[in-house]
Amino acid sequence: MPTSAPPGNRFERRRAETRRALIRAARQILAETGDTGVSIQAIAERADVGFGSFYNHFESKTELFEAAVIDALEEFGQSFDERLTGLDDPAELVAAGFRLSARMADSQPELMQVLRRRGLGYIHSDNGLARRAVRDLEAGMTSGRFTAVDPAVALSALGGTLLSLVELRFARPDLDGDEAAVNLAEMVLLMLGVPADDAHEVARRPLPGAPA
Repeated sequence: MPTSAPPGNRFERRRAETRRALIRAARQILAETGDTGVSIQAIAERADVGFGSFYNHFESKTELFEAAVIDALEEFGQSFDERLTGLDDPAELVAAGFRLSARMADSQPELMQVLRRRGLGYIHSDNGLARRAVRDLEAGMTSGRFTAVDPAVALSALGGTLLSLVELRFARPDLDGDEAAVNLAEMVLLMLGVPADDAHEVARRPLPGAPA
């Protein structure tokens, strides 16, 4: 989960840990079943906190599950920041993002199940990967790497395709996830205006930190 500076005293640290425990429990529920109708008592028991503690942090289950999705999206975005540091080609960032997402279905299944179940409603949010994607799309358009279009429209296409890839990884675990991600990344680069030969090559570049 995303990290932040530790609270300054024991009370604040315990309070922060209780909040984190409730968010962890909500993320687990979203990943396992997506059932937001579960009782507050069940959430508190899963988090191993007192029932009354819930209302010290959240006014409703809706607020808790919203916080849980945002927490997952931010972790998703931070994972990209850590892996893709140093890349400055917007096309390569897009392609690498698709391939990392496919691999994370295996390495971080809980996180990706949350994205799978709730990500569509957050494509245009200011959280997680969305703001990073807008940044890269705008950089690509400004530089001429991508065809200039409305960034919101481009983000819809990019986000929808990425979520389709995540769904594919869970619905068809027998498929080669990296190959599917490479092919989808190439299609997206073509859609963004990258020339065919270039899109084919960029989509297959070694991922940062991976063997060539």
